[in-house]
Amino acid sequence: MAIRVYNTLTRQKEEFRPLREGEVRMYVCGPTVYDYPHLGHARTYIAFDVIRRYLEHRGYTVLMVMNFTDIDDKIIKRANETGEDPKELAERFLRIFLEDMEALKVKPADVYPRVTEHMDDIIEFVKKLQEKGYAYEGSDGVYFEVRKFREYGKLSKIRLEDLVKGARVEPGEGKKNPEDFALWKKAKPGEPKWESPWGEGRPGWHIECSTMSSKYLGESFDIHGGGNDLIFPHHENEIAQSEACFGHEWVRYWLHTGFVMVDGEKMSKSLGNFVTVRELLQRYSPEVIRLFVLQRHYRSPLDYTEEGLMHAKNNLERLYNTLENIRVAMEKAEIAFRWEKPEFEAYEAIRNARKKFYDAMDDDFNTAEALRALFEVSNAVNRYLTLVERPKESILRKALEFFRTAGEVFGLFEDYFREEKASNEEALIKLLVEVRAQLRKERKFELADKIRAELRNLGIQLEDTPEGTVWKRIKV
Repeated sequence: MAIRVYNTLTRQKEEFRPLREGEVRMYVCGPTVYDYPHLGHARTYIAFDVIRRYLEHRGYTVLMVMNFTDIDDKIIKRANETGEDPKELAERFLRIFLEDMEALKVKPADVYPRVTEHMDDIIEFVKKLQEKGYAYEGSDGVYFEVRKFREYGKLSKIRLEDLVKGARVEPGEGKKNPEDFALWKKAKPGEPKWESPWGEGRPGWHIECSTMSSKYLGESFDIHGGGNDLIFPHHENEIAQSEACFGHEWVRYWLHTGFVMVDGEKMSKSLGNFVTVRELLQRYSPEVIRLFVLQRHYRSPLDYTEEGLMHAKNNLERLYNTLENIRVAMEKAEIAFRWEKPEFEAYEAIRNARKKFYDAMDDDFNTAEALRALFEVSNAVNRYLTLVERPKESILRKALEFFRTAGEVFGLFEDYFREEKASNEEALIKLLVEVRAQLRKERKFELADKIRAELRNLGIQLEDTPEGTVWKRIKV
């Protein structure tokens, strides 16, 4: 089945067809780094992390770019309040953001372009817009003339006439029309500034993302993502200036995450109703936070409550209990020479759940439905273990492989499988070393040498020393 995604641009689900076969180029708007990331940020970046993981699981090579806005009005304001240099403040919170995302098991982007390191690219982009007649210089900066881009409003469905109604140009603003937006802001006293053809200044917010995404992903790419609050004006303005510059469709699919809600209001810095990722990580594991986020579809609002997080914690414990039940059962499991009714029933449950998982993820990355499939396998395997005295290894292995697959997509159980593999492998090698030592004592050298040779073929070198036999991994 083909993957279908909900495209904000068309307000409908569409079959996902990337521009290049086997490759997905994806840009996600990153943070303005002036404060600690909160759950609203985490929700967006976990959602796009899972989208990326699923695309990779389905065989696509994903080129993922996420920017950092490291110069902005908010950064300057915060730096003035704290007495810090804006550059140092931005660098501090940039590092905090990366640490928090790593803690949440969000895979790093391939490129994290920063605004301050792409000034020449941004200036060139503004110059092109000016040359094409879409941009003009005012007294306080360079502006994009919105009325010249006829498709303005196609993403947000905002009509220009409604936007203009009641709006006016404020005194001191150098723009022609109230709806025009800044591409370059001329420097104010005491603010960070860069040289440009229009005098010293810094870029407007929207031009930064158009420039950096296109630099790394090309003049057309597959997915542009971010939170719902970025649809207007940020993404609308990005489309206008990018398509005005390039002269063709810029992004194929626009994906947006729903808000995190607190008592019916959007979680935000301005309302002060936010909880930071760091605060949450003091009370809950990263996987609990991920499961809490993934229990809702990425486009749906997510209500933040402590009860909701505790529910996610309990659900995660249920899944880990199942994994442990499987591990213990594997020790007494037998190779199947025949199946009885419990095996057929367990197999059908796993097969159906696996289909539901892929159907759900193919349907606009519906993690809420896909997670239900994981709990169905959990219930089925636990029921199976109560019905049989000697479980069949093939059934347990199928359940375990499904947990591993779902875990790789959701970013769950990674440490469990990694530790299980390492500990089991090491325990087995140690056992073989002990068996070989006993064989040598009994002067059964041929069998001892066979163990050594076979281990070497598997990339394990045994070395006999006066202190005993040691082993190390080698490249075969």
